[in-house]
Amino acid sequence: MTMALEIRELNKEYPGFRLENLNLKLPQGCIMGLIGENGAGKSTIIRLILGLAIADSGEILVNGERHTPTAAAWKELVGVVHDECFFPAEINGKQLGLVLRRIYRTWDEQKFEEYLTRFQLPGKKPLRDYSRGMRMKLSIAAALSHDSRLLILDEATSGLDPIVRDEILTVFREYIQDEEKAILMSSHIVSDLEKICDYIAFLHRGRLVFCEEKDLLKEQYRMVRCGRGALSDLPEGAVAGTRENAYGVEALVRIDPERPPAMPPGSVWDPATIEDIMLYAVREEGK
Repeated sequence: MTMALEIRELNKEYPGFRLENLNLKLPQGCIMGLIGENGAGKSTIIRLILGLAIADSGEILVNGERHTPTAAAWKELVGVVHDECFFPAEINGKQLGLVLRRIYRTWDEQKFEEYLTRFQLPGKKPLRDYSRGMRMKLSIAAALSHDSRLLILDEATSGLDPIVRDEILTVFREYIQDEEKAILMSSHIVSDLEKICDYIAFLHRGRLVFCEEKDLLKEQYRMVRCGRGALSDLPEGAVAGTRENAYGVEALVRIDPERPPAMPPGSVWDPATIEDIMLYAVREEGK
């Protein structure tokens, strides 16, 4: 299996923060979601990949080759969409296409025009008059209109309404269909990641808590609601986190999908969301 992105033993230290021994593998044809609280290290990882910061140690490979973000050939391979559109506000979509075709050797003007039409973006309207959703669509159109093999999204769907987000997620699904491309997607909207991602990587205080296939991760956990004493009936080590309330206790429970434990009397079991798993993992570490 070819890796679109591989990170090996990556370390970076800032005053008050340290990214420690990070290892990640993102296969081609897949989407990986980066989750974690503010300050967990998501943006640091993206900055290191893009060459906006220099790692203290470790290495990053893109499509199996050591990445050199200052090289023109490498920039052709990576498309980037940040949480804000940084194109000049005075130009319009048509003018942006003229600028970018001088920057990217693999720029596809026809594809860019097709995205402008699909996203209903007025080509002659200055960007300062675009809504936030329109600016994000334009950034995505630009990132997908050269020969990018790895698409990096840093909170690209934040602040957008559900209809626009759903439209954008559809485009991302289409992007990876040839199985030679991949997406690394950081977002606080965990429900979006749950819809679209193949892998979930959870960062907490600069450390990778887990990086798992999304479907396998969801099979391994359940939310259990029961009386305070009922959890003692579960196998040792099964309870990953608890929260008490006026009616009893709510717990995140690890299970073996092939041999799930018996339900404690009077308990209610529900599927765990990615957000449930993240929140309980943080709560347990903080105890």
